[in-house]
Order: sequence, then C-alpha cells, then structure tokens
Amino acid sequence: MLMRCQVFQSLFGRQLLNRPQAFTVGGKTLATSATGEITDDHPLKGIKILDLTRIVAGPYCTMLLADMGAEVYKIERPYAGGDESRKWGPPFLEKSKDSTYFLASNRNKKSVCIDLKKGKDIIYDLARTCDILVENYVPGKLDELQLGYEQLKKVAPHLIYCSLTGYGSRGPYAKRPGYDVIAASMGGLLHITGERSGPPSKVGVAVTDVSTGLYAHGAILAALLHRQRTGRGQKIDVNLFSTQVSMLINVASNYLNAGLDAQRWGTAHSSIVPYQSFKTKDGYLTLGTGSDKQFQEMCQRLKLEHLAEDAKFKTNKDRVENREEIIKILDNIFSQKTSKQWMELFENVSFPVGPVNSIREVFEDEHIKSIGLVKTLPHSKDGVVKMVGPPVEFSESKNDARTAPPVCGQHTDDVLREVLQYSERQIAELRQKKIIE
Repeated sequence: MLMRCQVFQSLFGRQLLNRPQAFTVGGKTLATSATGEITDDHPLKGIKILDLTRIVAGPYCTMLLADMGAEVYKIERPYAGGDESRKWGPPFLEKSKDSTYFLASNRNKKSVCIDLKKGKDIIYDLARTCDILVENYVPGKLDELQLGYEQLKKVAPHLIYCSLTGYGSRGPYAKRPGYDVIAASMGGLLHITGERSGPPSKVGVAVTDVSTGLYAHGAILAALLHRQRTGRGQKIDVNLFSTQVSMLINVASNYLNAGLDAQRWGTAHSSIVPYQSFKTKDGYLTLGTGSDKQFQEMCQRLKLEHLAEDAKFKTNKDRVENREEIIKILDNIFSQKTSKQWMELFENVSFPVGPVNSIREVFEDEHIKSIGLVKTLPHSKDGVVKMVGPPVEFSESKNDARTAPPVCGQHTDDVLREVLQYSERQIAELRQKKIIE
C-alpha cells in the first residue's frame, strides 16, 4: 500500500495540510499522537477528499478513509449549524453543543463552511486539488448547483466522484430521499428482524447506512487503484436500497434459488439448532452449535450426553425438525444459572458462546479494555472526547484516530489559506458576502 500511495503522490504531486494542533485541558497543553499528524506509515497519505456528505453513510465512509491518512475537508453549511447530525440529541457536548451522535462518524476531518449555492468556485478550486469527492445529495440536486459529476469532470478530470444515495441515479425511485430505516424496510431487513410472533423490528443501529459507507469506502479504494493504472477519474454510485438487498445474503439466495420466503426468527437461526439466545438467571446467553460434533460437546458440558444420542436430536437436520422440543429443554436448563456461571462452565469450548452484554458491560469487558479499542482525543472546546477507534489493524501501516471531530467551521480559514492559497483579503470578502463562515 505504501508503494501505491507513493504512486498516487507522484501522479498528482500534492502536499498535505499537516500542522500539529495543540489542545488545552485543565490548564495543560496536550501534545500526543492525536495532533493530526499523518506519517509515511499511513497508506492514504497524500490523498485529499472533498467531503460533501452529512448524517451517517457518507461521513462514515470518509472517516474510514481519514483513519488511513487521507486529508478530509468536510464541507458544511454556513450560518445553519453545519451537518444536521450535530443537532441529533440529546446528549450533547457541554461547550461546543455538538451531539455525541455527530462524534461517531467525523473524527480526523477538517470542517470548512461554504455555501454551495454561492461558493461553487471555491468547490471547483478544491476539486482541482483533491483526489476524491464524496456526496450524498438526492440525485440531480448538485447538478442544479453546477456541482454534479459532469460539471466537476470538466474542472477536475482526475477526480473520483462518489455519490451515496437512497436508490441510485436511475430507476423509478431515483429521486426519492434515502433513509436507513426505509431502505431496511423496503429491502427486507425489517421483515426478517424481530421475534417470530411479533411485529417487524429495526436493528439498534443504522446498519444499512454503515454498510453503504463500507461499500463506498471499498469502491473508492478500487477506483484509486484504477486511476493509478489509467490516470482517469470516474463516478461511483452507491445506494442504500441496493446495499440492503445485497445484505440479505443467504436469505436472498434461498428465495432466488429455492423460492423460499423468509420469516422472523428472533435470535434463532432458520437452519441451525441450537443457535440463539437463552434466558439465564440474570440475563441472556447466546450460544450456537454449528456442527453435530459441537452439539455433542455442549451436551457433555451440560451432562446431557443422552440428548446427543437421541434420534430426534442426533443431527442438525433432526434438531431443526424438532426445534421446539430441544429448545424447551435447553431453556429450562439455562435459566438455572447466571450468565457468568455458564461462561465459566463453557471455558475453552469449541462452539461460539457469549453473554448478551449491556452497552456498559461492552465497554467494561476485559478484552475491549486490553486491546485499547476506545480512544480518548483532545477536543478544541470540550477538553476530551471518547470514541471507538478503528477495528482494523495493519502490520506495516497506520490506521488510527488522530483528531476529535471538528467544531463547525473550525478549519475554514486554514484550508482556504494554506490549501488554496487565498489571501486574507479574499477570505474576508467571502465572509462578508456570507459565502463562508
């Protein structure tokens, strides 16, 4: 990746805005690894991203790229509070008044407030210096502002232009706005989520948004490799609806190849038994036996060896056919001890097992603490903020949380001055006309 990054830099010869930032907390100046420093070990060092996204899917995509060293300029609406998700609360940070929701998808970025209606020339200038543009407007909206792909392609032919939308740029739903829960509804996820006898249920986080951001980030990396070979930029279309349908995986395959419609199973599995959560004395425990050998091992630990030899439960096919009977037996057993007691009994087993943790229990888990997944970063107004860091580790490269999410417009002047070489007079005029904030 480092060699590829050097090729990117040689193709476009761009320098990073890479000034360490100082943060004062409790009267002390912090100078840690969270200073914004991007090193040669970051695989995307030298790559610049013009980020016109808001809410979740787009910001999550650009955050992943920023973690790997890309310089991300988050363009926000001036005099309107910026990204709408800054107001999605409570809870809010005390001093900046940003929502904690906003923090989740916007680390390692620089906030630049530009009015897209009046400041398209600034966007053009940034597009010329950037490698990638990411946006999540309804199809056609940026074309009206002369900021669509065809217009930007003329200004910056090298640009990789990634659009994240609800339904894509073609088809009867193309002009509809996109929302995670609607895509999850129309794409079948709610139909298969929830208790067997209950109503449809949404997942506790915006998984369709997050998955769309993941698809987009992978597509952008592929487009960078394509440009390395050809020197050409291109447009990428990623949408919530298609993403959600692709996430149906085996459920989709069952229907497409066997005509089998799906149903809700709660925490259970349609094709594997047992594979679900069981109520314990103080909570719930999730357990799965993906093979007959694992089922036999579970029975041995429970001192129920006779169940493994019972013709009704001997193979997974038998257990699926006699699901209610075996689950009733296990329900009665697991309710007799606490989740911790069961985890001690199942120490070093080959089958997957784990407690259903509360969010507090997640972050108090000894493994999460030992790997240092939670990061504490200096914040320009609120002292420090905490967030879950990147889950992916490289043996030779960096992928890290370096700077806290910016306050709205925190880097407007820096970016215009140091990236675009605008004079102080130009910046003052733009602010006077309310084009920037």
